[in-house]
Amino acid sequence: MKRAMKSALHLAASVTIFLLPLAGQELRVTGGAVDHQVFQRNAGGVADIPLNGASINHKANGKYVELRLSSRSGPVAGFDWISFARIQRGNWSGTLHNVPTGGPYRVEIRLRDSPIVLTINDLLVGDLWILAGQSNMEGHGDLIDVQPPDPLVHTFDMADNWAVAQEPLHTTENAVDPIHWPLNAKREPEQLTGEKLATYIANRKKGAGLGLPFAADMLKFTGIPVGLIPCAHGGTSMQEWSPALRDRAGQSLYGSMLRRFRATGGHVKGVLWYQGESDANPRATPNFETRFVQFVAAVRSDFGDPNLPFYYVQIGRHVSSANVAEWNQVQEAQRLAEANIPHSGMVASVDLSLDDGIHIGTQDLKRLGMRLARRACHDLYPALGGCGAFKPGPHPVSAFYGGGVIAVGFYGVNGRLTAPGRIAGFSIHTPDGAEVPLIYKTTIDPAEASTVRLHIQGKLPQGAVLYYGFGKDPFCNLTDELDMAVPMFGPMPIRSAN
Repeated sequence: MKRAMKSALHLAASVTIFLLPLAGQELRVTGGAVDHQVFQRNAGGVADIPLNGASINHKANGKYVELRLSSRSGPVAGFDWISFARIQRGNWSGTLHNVPTGGPYRVEIRLRDSPIVLTINDLLVGDLWILAGQSNMEGHGDLIDVQPPDPLVHTFDMADNWAVAQEPLHTTENAVDPIHWPLNAKREPEQLTGEKLATYIANRKKGAGLGLPFAADMLKFTGIPVGLIPCAHGGTSMQEWSPALRDRAGQSLYGSMLRRFRATGGHVKGVLWYQGESDANPRATPNFETRFVQFVAAVRSDFGDPNLPFYYVQIGRHVSSANVAEWNQVQEAQRLAEANIPHSGMVASVDLSLDDGIHIGTQDLKRLGMRLARRACHDLYPALGGCGAFKPGPHPVSAFYGGGVIAVGFYGVNGRLTAPGRIAGFSIHTPDGAEVPLIYKTTIDPAEASTVRLHIQGKLPQGAVLYYGFGKDPFCNLTDELDMAVPMFGPMPIRSAN
């Protein structure tokens, strides 16, 4: 019973009730905004903030509620004790229109000319981002030297509370939605509360992710406050994220994400996605690309934005010998999907270090967050912070052989391709997948900094193909000058330069 009551309260987290006696009356705010909330700005760079409330004293009927919006420098121009709403039948409601990008803001509420004021604090107007996928989005990096919090980056945590964002962003154990709850000793989902939750949090050693570094870099590039909506869950497949389960709300991953999207206002700037490891197996891999494309289309439809920006990470390394072929097939499907999904972008992670056998380490999650931020800034904020100069990162386009050299061409390179020490990660294979050891040296073309030259000794097999990052745990180290990494690719046909 207590859990049901708590869940019901959490489900209404965007409706917080404030009570304060005003001139002998009780004025209440019953919905619209809470402390630390981030509101998605529109194309004009402003947001509308709805507020509603009540007065339990019938003598307040007909009186006006006034609002003042302030920032750290004082009242915002045009918002200094404005008439907001008239109390009718004990209720009042209205919308604070055209609040400019920025914050933190404080909203002060009072009955007209009353000296007693009710406040809602630390509001931001900026851009909201959904964080979804499986464990590498949920975050399993060591909680050591994590990304520090920033007052202009907030999160709608999984317990449906707005707060200043700090690591770890995802805490599934106390989530509102049962789909995220861990299994107890009876193999039943159980939400952690009280001492159990406190003990878990105190003993937690892992949980750093890429969301907070991404937001910090976005803020640095654009100056726009960021709100994060964590929705990821480790070990989950595309089938478990099926849009067909949308109507199950908090009993499904997709339904939970959709509910949280609506709970935060029903508008976001975009989606960050990192998933695919659980689909790298003989059963799921053949359907992966189709399910992924359908998932993106469903999100855009359900979010009411056919052009919703969707940025994702190509799965990286796994210290394992199982399902090697399927792992590379998922990676290649993700790479090819970028060209088939408009308003999307992929970044690579194959070169990054791990904090265990499959999860990217905390320090390289910061690099990955930066890669996503540069990718998003390039597309969405070309006029801010030099974002227009960013390129999407190296994308392979061709491999031509002639004179003992395979020339591998890339587009989207920032500056020139580069690597610390010997360039590693390329391999040549026969059409049936067998590796042929022919490459003895790899260099950057001195005349074309976006071309790699593979120097080979011996004869290329008939129908030879090229891979970069073959296998599940390759050593790859090729990036451009802004640390945008070359993705895993292959099989790529090697064509004659003649």
